[in-house]
Amino acid sequence: MMEQTLQPVTLKVDMAVIRAYAALTDDFNPIHLDPDFAATTPMGGVIAHGTMSICLLWSAIFRGFGATAGELDLDVRFVRPVRIGETLTAGGAPDPADPARLNVWVRNENGEDRLVGVLRAAAPAAGGRT
Repeated sequence: MMEQTLQPVTLKVDMAVIRAYAALTDDFNPIHLDPDFAATTPMGGVIAHGTMSICLLWSAIFRGFGATAGELDLDVRFVRPVRIGETLTAGGAPDPADPARLNVWVRNENGEDRLVGVLRAAAPAAGGRT
Protein backbone atom coordinates (compact mmCIF):
# COMPACT_ATOMS: atom_id res chain seq x y z
CA MET A 1 0.00 0.00 0.00
CA MET A 2 1.22 3.47 -0.87
CA GLU A 3 -0.06 5.48 2.04
CA GLN A 4 2.70 8.03 2.46
CA THR A 5 3.13 11.43 0.90
CA LEU A 6 6.56 12.05 -0.59
CA GLN A 7 8.68 14.73 1.03
CA PRO A 8 9.12 17.41 -1.67
CA VAL A 9 12.52 17.86 -3.32
CA THR A 10 13.25 21.20 -5.00
CA LEU A 11 15.71 22.36 -7.67
CA LYS A 12 16.25 25.85 -9.11
CA VAL A 13 16.99 25.41 -12.83
CA ASP A 14 19.58 27.76 -14.30
CA MET A 15 22.13 27.44 -17.06
CA ALA A 16 24.82 26.19 -14.65
CA VAL A 17 22.55 23.34 -13.52
CA ILE A 18 21.72 22.45 -17.13
CA ARG A 19 25.41 22.47 -18.10
CA ALA A 20 26.32 20.30 -15.10
CA TYR A 21 23.54 17.84 -15.96
CA ALA A 22 24.71 17.74 -19.59
CA ALA A 23 28.23 16.87 -18.44
CA LEU A 24 26.94 14.25 -16.00
CA THR A 25 24.81 12.53 -18.64
CA ASP A 26 27.04 13.25 -21.67
CA ASP A 27 23.99 14.84 -23.37
CA PHE A 28 25.14 18.00 -25.10
CA ASN A 29 22.12 18.44 -27.35
CA PRO A 30 22.05 22.14 -28.35
CA ILE A 31 18.35 22.41 -27.41
CA HIS A 32 19.67 22.37 -23.83
CA LEU A 33 22.84 24.40 -24.19
CA ASP A 34 22.75 26.77 -27.17
CA PRO A 35 20.26 29.65 -26.80
CA ASP A 36 20.68 30.74 -30.45
CA PHE A 37 20.03 27.25 -31.79
CA ALA A 38 17.21 26.56 -29.29
CA ALA A 39 15.43 29.77 -30.35
CA THR A 40 15.07 28.35 -33.88
CA THR A 41 13.34 25.16 -32.70
CA PRO A 42 9.64 24.54 -31.96
CA MET A 43 10.57 24.89 -28.26
CA GLY A 44 11.47 28.53 -28.87
CA GLY A 45 14.36 28.50 -26.42
CA VAL A 46 16.53 26.42 -24.14
CA ILE A 47 14.82 23.63 -22.23
CA ALA A 48 16.20 21.46 -19.45
CA HIS A 49 16.81 17.77 -20.03
CA GLY A 50 13.64 15.76 -19.44
CA THR A 51 15.58 13.19 -17.50
CA MET A 52 16.57 15.92 -15.03
CA SER A 53 12.94 16.06 -13.92
CA ILE A 54 12.82 12.27 -13.63
CA CYS A 55 15.99 12.29 -11.51
CA LEU A 56 14.47 14.91 -9.23
CA LEU A 57 11.40 12.73 -8.81
CA TRP A 58 13.52 9.64 -8.09
CA SER A 59 15.30 11.68 -5.42
CA ALA A 60 11.97 12.27 -3.67
CA ILE A 61 11.05 8.59 -4.08
CA PHE A 62 14.37 7.37 -2.63
CA ARG A 63 14.00 9.75 0.31
CA GLY A 64 10.55 8.32 0.98
CA PHE A 65 11.16 4.63 0.35
CA GLY A 66 14.91 4.12 0.78
CA ALA A 67 16.25 0.78 -0.39
CA THR A 68 12.76 -0.49 -1.25
CA ALA A 69 12.50 2.17 -3.99
CA GLY A 70 14.13 -0.35 -6.32
CA GLU A 71 11.03 -2.50 -5.95
CA LEU A 72 8.69 0.17 -7.35
CA ASP A 73 7.40 0.89 -10.85
CA LEU A 74 7.33 4.47 -12.05
CA ASP A 75 5.21 5.45 -15.06
CA VAL A 76 5.50 9.11 -16.11
CA ARG A 77 4.73 11.44 -18.97
CA PHE A 78 6.13 14.86 -19.74
CA VAL A 79 3.50 17.61 -19.72
CA ARG A 80 5.55 20.72 -20.54
CA PRO A 81 9.23 21.50 -20.97
CA VAL A 82 11.24 22.98 -18.11
CA ARG A 83 12.64 26.47 -18.73
CA ILE A 84 15.60 28.32 -17.29
CA GLY A 85 14.56 30.20 -14.17
CA GLU A 86 11.93 27.73 -13.01
CA THR A 87 12.06 26.21 -9.55
CA LEU A 88 10.96 22.60 -9.72
CA THR A 89 9.44 20.57 -6.91
CA ALA A 90 9.04 16.81 -7.12
CA GLY A 91 6.51 15.10 -4.90
CA GLY A 92 3.69 12.63 -4.64
CA ALA A 93 0.59 11.78 -2.67
CA PRO A 94 -1.61 8.72 -2.25
CA ASP A 95 -4.18 8.21 -4.98
CA PRO A 96 -7.57 8.47 -3.25
CA ALA A 97 -9.10 6.10 -5.81
CA ASP A 98 -6.37 3.44 -5.53
CA PRO A 99 -4.47 2.88 -2.26
CA ALA A 100 -1.91 0.74 -4.11
CA ARG A 101 -0.40 3.75 -5.88
CA LEU A 102 0.91 7.28 -5.48
CA ASN A 103 0.23 10.09 -7.91
CA VAL A 104 3.60 11.76 -8.53
CA TRP A 105 4.65 14.99 -10.19
CA VAL A 106 7.26 17.59 -10.91
CA ARG A 107 5.83 21.11 -10.79
CA ASN A 108 7.20 24.59 -11.17
CA GLU A 109 6.90 27.38 -8.62
CA ASN A 110 3.44 28.26 -9.95
CA GLY A 111 2.15 24.73 -9.35
CA GLU A 112 2.15 23.96 -13.09
CA ASP A 113 2.87 20.33 -13.93
CA ARG A 114 5.99 19.56 -15.91
CA LEU A 115 5.88 15.78 -15.39
CA VAL A 116 3.09 13.62 -13.97
CA GLY A 117 2.81 9.94 -13.27
CA VAL A 118 2.04 7.01 -11.02
CA LEU A 119 4.21 5.04 -8.63
CA ARG A 120 3.22 1.53 -7.56
CA ALA A 121 4.75 -1.60 -6.14
CA ALA A 122 6.52 -3.63 -8.80
CA ALA A 123 4.98 -6.93 -9.84
CA PRO A 124 7.23 -9.88 -9.02
CA ALA A 125 9.28 -11.04 -11.99
CA ALA A 126 8.25 -14.34 -13.56
CA GLY A 127 10.25 -17.06 -11.91
CA GLY A 128 11.68 -14.52 -9.46
CA ARG A 129 11.01 -13.69 -5.87
CA THR A 130 7.53 -13.78 -4.41
